[in-house]
Amino acid sequence: MKRAIGLDVGDKTIGAAVSDGLGLTAQGINTIERVGIRKDTTKVIEMIREYEAAAVVIGLPLKLDGTDSPQTEKVREFREKLENKMHSQGLGNVAVEYYDERLTTVMAEKVLVEADVSRKNRKKVIDKQAAVLILQGWLDRQSGPALL
Repeated sequence: MKRAIGLDVGDKTIGAAVSDGLGLTAQGINTIERVGIRKDTTKVIEMIREYEAAAVVIGLPLKLDGTDSPQTEKVREFREKLENKMHSQGLGNVAVEYYDERLTTVMAEKVLVEADVSRKNRKKVIDKQAAVLILQGWLDRQSGPALL
């Protein structure tokens, strides 16, 4: 399996993670400060090329009841712009998928609190940690149930 990139797309930042070459684990890469959708999608495309990713997994922020939230539409727009730019730059073969990200930010916060990361430092890495959880959840789903 080639690598995959996971994204936690927010209004101010985009958390990013990448899988290992075997598609087993996700590691945080960075947090992109949002400056505009054109530049933001360019940075994602740079990551796709750098890591030779075969897939991009974008966390879809649904409400707890499964319906769209106000942020859901923004994320759908980001995906559309990203896919259009990818096609125009010869990356149309890279899959772009959603992953239900409900509660990933809450889980990321819990992981960081348990790791005794200060509140100030948590703010800096929460989006990257959420991207790790999004990508890891997607990777786990790809591998299917473990054989005992």
